[in-house]
Parts: sequence; structure tokens; C-alpha cells
Amino acid sequence: MAHQPVEQQPQQAEQEKELERASPEVQARVRASFERQGLMGHLGARIAHIAPGRVHIVLPSRPEVTQQHGYFHAGATSAIADSAGGYAASTLFPEDASVLTVEYKINLLAPAVGDHIEAVGTVLKSGRTLTVCRLEVFGVQGDRRTLVAAGQQTLICVQRSEQ
Repeated sequence: MAHQPVEQQPQQAEQEKELERASPEVQARVRASFERQGLMGHLGARIAHIAPGRVHIVLPSRPEVTQQHGYFHAGATSAIADSAGGYAASTLFPEDASVLTVEYKINLLAPAVGDHIEAVGTVLKSGRTLTVCRLEVFGVQGDRRTLVAAGQQTLICVQRSEQ
């Protein structure tokens, strides 16, 4: 018997987290860095929410980000998940620090379909050097959110070079 994708309704605690926002300085730093990412711009992704230890990135559906069956391509799904986790970690780092992904693992749970997909990166443990994040990607069609990918990521805090 085939299992159906998990449809998710936000819990009250999750809804309260959605209302939380990072400071204006952190938001500006994250958005400025995101704007410098060529891949995110090429894909058409945008940041939808920035909170301490949590970032949402949205990717609208369009033919250029799909695979041969019309689903969002796993590469696009994985790329926005990686960036969401990286920026979630960076919200907790000092202003003069940056982040690099050390490794990540993602499971594709269901075909990624919808008006858009939304990646949510959430810090599980922020350390002085290494940070671990949970990665979730949802297919969003109207009010319906379906979990299509889940993973975990390890990032390293590095000193940002002068630009």
C-alpha cells in the first residue's frame, strides 16, 4: 500500500514562531548576502521570513526549475533547503562572521508540486564553530502545504573577509 505525502497544518507553537522576526540589522545582513547569491537569483528564489535561527525561502513554480515530469527538480529543492539552513545559522552568528555548509543530507519524500515550494531552515544547535540545522521543504498549493523533503545540515562559522 502506497503512503500518501504528509500534509502539514502549522501548530500553534509554529505559528507563534512565524510571527517572530530577527532584528532589522540581522535582516538587512541576511538579505544583502542573499542578493549576492547568483544561484538563488538565477532560480528566482526569495526570502520570505527571517527569525532568529529560522529562515524561509520561497521558489515559485516555472518551467526552468522543473524536471521532465513537471515536478520541481531535486537540485532546486535541495539548493533552497541548503540556503535556508545556512541563513538560519547566520542569524545567530556575530556580525563579522559568515557561514559555509560542511555537509547536508536530504530525503525527498514526495514529488515537489505546487504554486511554489518553501524551504524552512531551523537551527537545532548553534555552537561556536559548528551549527546543525533541520531542513524542510514544502510543496504549497493554495492553503495546502505538503512536506516534500526533509534533511539535516552541518555548517561552520568562519570569519568574513573584508570586501
